[in-house]
Amino acid sequence: MSHVQMDVHPLNHLFNPDSVAIIGASSDPGKLGGRPIRFLLEAGYEGAIYPINKRADTVQGLKAYPSLADIPGKVDQAIIIVPAPAALAALQECIAKNIKMVQILSSGFSEENAEGLARQQALVELAAQHGVRLLGPNCLGIVSVRNRYFATFSTALEALTPQPGGISFATQSGAFGSCAYAQAIQRGLGIARIVATGNEADIDVTECIDFLASDPQTRVICAAIEGCRDGNRLRRALLKAAAANKPVILMKVGTSETGQQAVATHTGAIAGNDRIFDVVCQECGAWRAMSIEEMLDIAYVCTQLPLPTNDRASITTVSGGIGVLMADDAERFGITIAPVSPDLQRKIHEVVPFLVGVNPLDTTAQIGVIEKGFQKVLDLVIQDTDYAIHFVYLAQIPCDPGRFLPLLEDLTRFRKQYPERLIVLVGPSDERMRALLEQQDLVIFSDPGRAVRAVAALCAIKRRWQSLHPGLPNTSRPGKSKPDEDSRTLNELQAKRLLARYGLAVPAETLCTTASEAVDAADAIGYPVVAKIVSPDILHKSDFGGVQLNLQNCGQVEAAFAALMNAAAKQDGNPLIQGVLIAPMIKGGIETILGVHHDPIFGSMVMFGLGGVAVELYNDVAFASVPLTAERAEQLIHSVRASKLLTGWRGQKAVDLEQLKGALLGLSAFAEDWSDVLEGVDINPFVVMESGTACLDAVISVR
Repeated sequence: MSHVQMDVHPLNHLFNPDSVAIIGASSDPGKLGGRPIRFLLEAGYEGAIYPINKRADTVQGLKAYPSLADIPGKVDQAIIIVPAPAALAALQECIAKNIKMVQILSSGFSEENAEGLARQQALVELAAQHGVRLLGPNCLGIVSVRNRYFATFSTALEALTPQPGGISFATQSGAFGSCAYAQAIQRGLGIARIVATGNEADIDVTECIDFLASDPQTRVICAAIEGCRDGNRLRRALLKAAAANKPVILMKVGTSETGQQAVATHTGAIAGNDRIFDVVCQECGAWRAMSIEEMLDIAYVCTQLPLPTNDRASITTVSGGIGVLMADDAERFGITIAPVSPDLQRKIHEVVPFLVGVNPLDTTAQIGVIEKGFQKVLDLVIQDTDYAIHFVYLAQIPCDPGRFLPLLEDLTRFRKQYPERLIVLVGPSDERMRALLEQQDLVIFSDPGRAVRAVAALCAIKRRWQSLHPGLPNTSRPGKSKPDEDSRTLNELQAKRLLARYGLAVPAETLCTTASEAVDAADAIGYPVVAKIVSPDILHKSDFGGVQLNLQNCGQVEAAFAALMNAAAKQDGNPLIQGVLIAPMIKGGIETILGVHHDPIFGSMVMFGLGGVAVELYNDVAFASVPLTAERAEQLIHSVRASKLLTGWRGQKAVDLEQLKGALLGLSAFAEDWSDVLEGVDINPFVVMESGTACLDAVISVR
């Protein structure tokens, strides 16, 4: 018989050690060095605990050892909780004992000053030399509930005991983590793992997400990120979780300084690090929560209910006002509240003649006069629709056991009979009633808005899983180019000629250095024409009148040439003036903006929007990671609110979306080829016509 060896995750011994040594162990269970031992003992950790204390024979009833070398046999993990200057010597002890997983709970490192940063770097270098993995320093530690590994000094465990369940937390901030899991414990949510990574000298939140994605105890991952060192590692971890059908709920705490650098193009100015983080979450199937409450609400429904098979919902309520409120929230959050069919309306009215509405369905307070009237309405709705979601507003009924327990019997039957449906109750309830509901895989919210928002997040996660980012940027494409060392910005003509090689449509145009050359070029092109100043130092020509439109004859061209050269010469900074570009006057079509922004963490992002010169005012743009596919290019176009203008809004003719998609794909290919040097691309305006497209202005900036 052959045995298949399962790969063990590199962080397995971080969460599942068979033995642990505490360097800096204290006999005082209230001190930092004493709390991990106390919590491990109180939790009933079954592994071996080795306190290291040179001045004591026993620590909290356990045999103590003067050093790691005195411990007989193998040790899986060490916890260092000594003053920062002594941490390096403690790590050397771990290396001598061949311990490969080390937590450093001590503070006094990069979070404090330059001296602390140097200490931390020394730890990292020593650990890397010997293949040791570090959690921390300045971290809160690990809580692994099922194997009772409570290796932390968090005082939250003094008052709160986590119960086993499927929610795992990975946070950089210990304070954020303890706040989140304390609230989760208070709400009775079941927890699998908790890790706070601190200074992230080695192990970070991204790697913890990667572990949790393959952890059989974890069903949903809650994570808080302050910074991200490697955008593609985060992408891989999120995609791994999505492939394992594990929702990831992220909160972004703070911002990356590098992500806030000012850049020259419209695209970079609009992007912002926060917006790019949103895009990556969406593309990789994660959900970004805006509060701890929202994070826990979503985790709660994820562990109790299946993911919805569609985004259609019914609302059955004993209050018309609450039903309307929930319908408004559903529309705002992207859940469809469609009227039930006339046939179903007839069946319902046969049971409850006074019912109001076709969805929401308001049974009114009179429903009490019909035996099991509410249950009958709900049963009909679940049977006769394909709606995946059924919101049920019960007012104060859950507070009345006499009325609620008979209803619970039917709700439990519905839940078992229709396991793929989400039955979401709304109304006040006490802990006993909540526990009874949750035992039957039902959920209840006291606030209707929170219920709708949490379920809407599940719908969005499911949609995102169905259209995940196809992969990571290809950094080995042939034909990479590099601009001249002297130039960080290509002028308009250079930029357009380069983009034309990637399939973007560029009008015939000529760079002219004299007025007579400009007239000859205009005569050859045919009137009317456009005249534009050309300079790598002047990016936004319209800001100072650097564009002359609709020139009808040679006299107007001569006057425009003189006016442009004169205006450009007056600009600050003594810009390099390379001439005037003469191009055909393109009329009609819809102005859009195409761009590329190089994010320092997540790499190249393609942008699309409408608006021409007003794009920054309205900010109606969308981003997508490189590389684009045809399907994702189409999604990018339609994710812009004003994209309806492209498809024939109010009798207007639809424009050439196929050519627009082709331009976005070409721009994506260019961004891949230039990934090692590209800072940004700004194509504004890019005109999309009924047939064809035209790149009317372009800027390319390099690093």
